[in-house]
Amino acid sequence: MSLSLPKTPLLAGACLATALAVAVGSAQARTLDTAQGKLEVPDAPERVVTLYEGALDASLAAGVMPVGAVTTRGGDDVARYLEAYLDEARPAVVGVVREINMEAVVGERPDVILAGPSLADAQYALLSKIAPTVVPQSPGVTPQAWKTEARQYGQALGREDAVNAAIDDVEARAAELAERVGVADIGATANLVRWMPQGPLVMSDRLFSAGLLAAVGLEVDDAGLINGRGAHSDPLSLENLSKLQGDWLFLATLNEEGEEALVSAKDSPAFARLPVVENDRVVPVDGQLWTSANGPLAAEAILDDIEAALVP
Repeated sequence: MSLSLPKTPLLAGACLATALAVAVGSAQARTLDTAQGKLEVPDAPERVVTLYEGALDASLAAGVMPVGAVTTRGGDDVARYLEAYLDEARPAVVGVVREINMEAVVGERPDVILAGPSLADAQYALLSKIAPTVVPQSPGVTPQAWKTEARQYGQALGREDAVNAAIDDVEARAAELAERVGVADIGATANLVRWMPQGPLVMSDRLFSAGLLAAVGLEVDDAGLINGRGAHSDPLSLENLSKLQGDWLFLATLNEEGEEALVSAKDSPAFARLPVVENDRVVPVDGQLWTSANGPLAAEAILDDIEAALVP
């Protein structure tokens, strides 16, 4: 048996108010082109969840503090370089890079979810039931992909101008630094290596951080150890390190285990024989930043490291 409600003036007024609210919300929504097709998002979302490090970076660069985010790779919180941009209202952790806690995402009541370009279809199907989920159209693993992705996140947040300004600042700083250090004039080269407990990985010249090294004039060389198979080589033996003949070695570790392995490697003759070691041009860098993060704020932090290494 169903019950019907009398059409009282009070109920009619409530229905009209609801209809007006829906109409206003639709008027303020915007439509984006995403990797999952056209998507309607709020014009100025207030509760944002980011499920990708580049999305968190772009949000903070745009002046938006997300309510939820995933941890950085190899860590139990967001990347260290972002601490300067956080306050007491820091994002709640809603999972790790490859394992999203759906209940935690629901608990943050997001207006919009900013996901990574490689989000699985099955996860998208679940997330899109929680809130509009933006998966950026990305050109793939290229040194400039971060700019394309960041601009799409800026559009999703209604903060295109802020993100574009942050990217412009990075490009201007890289150009100024390239002119100041002049390494391009002498054909200087660099290797980028992530040190892991199972052995060092040579990183591809297609990565975000490699693009910034190139922007300041350093030619990034993978010593032929990647062969187009991905973002990095297989773990190398210490003997194979002799193939790295760059003028500079930017050496990244993700966590304490990687740091301990590197300390042990430094005692080996194979490591000591590297030309960059003999020339004191090994630059230790944060692996969370250099080999995992991307975005305007990450770019500025990497340029800080490059400037400190190259400028006397």
